Amino acid sequence: MSDDVVLKRRDAEELAMKACLASGADKSSARSLVKATLSAASYGPPTLGFPHLVDYLNGFRQGRINCNPTPRLDRAFPAFLVSDADRGIAQLGFDLAFPDLLDAARKFGIAVLTQTNSYTAGELGYYVRRLCDEGIIGLAATNANAMMVAKVGGKVVYSTNPMAFGFPLGDHTPPLIIDQASSATAFVNIIRAAEEGKAIPEGWAVDEDGHPTDEASKALMGALLPFGGRKGANVALLVEMLAAGLSGGPWSLDTPDFRSGAQSPGVGLTVIAIMPRENAETQIERVRAQVRRLQDYGVFVPGVSGRDPAPLPLELTIPHNVFEKIGAIIAT
Repeated sequence: MSDDVVLKRRDAEELAMKACLASGADKSSARSLVKATLSAASYGPPTLGFPHLVDYLNGFRQGRINCNPTPRLDRAFPAFLVSDADRGIAQLGFDLAFPDLLDAARKFGIAVLTQTNSYTAGELGYYVRRLCDEGIIGLAATNANAMMVAKVGGKVVYSTNPMAFGFPLGDHTPPLIIDQASSATAFVNIIRAAEEGKAIPEGWAVDEDGHPTDEASKALMGALLPFGGRKGANVALLVEMLAAGLSGGPWSLDTPDFRSGAQSPGVGLTVIAIMPRENAETQIERVRAQVRRLQDYGVFVPGVSGRDPAPLPLELTIPHNVFEKIGAIIAT
């Protein structure tokens, strides 16, 4: 049996929508989550998209996500928006705030949206990609429950604490998108390796006794390691301050597990929108030329290198076991 199921885009969208509604999500939450899921499936790594959708579906069913939230948006300063996601998904709060974020960025040149009280943010590149589609530079940061040590033998203090950056490169050119965790790898990669019985590279994680391990099952009982040692841990701290410090959301040390229990993680998300200079087209063309120059030097430019500039793919690939899990949820 094939490891993957290939669906037409509209069929994948229908599948995701049915699964969200079957899990109890209201239509607004379902639409926001499906849009983000399809984006992650089109642009993100294979471990996100539909595999991560299962975590959301379980969150709806088990009470970690409010199925019918009423996000609240306030304006602390003219270009500083504050959102409370009401224990719902981060994507819905972001969608509702997005028009105001765009308006503030275009009016003041830079705008900030900080949000708390939501489930995990999912693929972080999604948020800056949305801004790039509007010709706006984006920076995003988020946290979740603690699952990473600052050093080998240390205590678990941070989540994977990802940050994402996006720079638009004009029409018919994919934007530059950097989306990476502060940990040496994403937690979902450990989960997938454990499910497949595969070893993981040394330097990714430690076991429950704090010793480095290449066994994914032991890593699940232990913790992730930061990339680059202390420098990666410093990046995790920076993200923690932007995500939890600025939003007022819980620190990773205080955040409930996003995969178990009935309590919302309630985490923070901060998105910064930056307009290119007044001569935006000239600015973007200058950056696009530099990206091409780097590629000529053999540099991999995330979001651009290996990316087809054509429209979104008409078909999406879903791991067979994930497809079965989603189907079982719809059937119950």
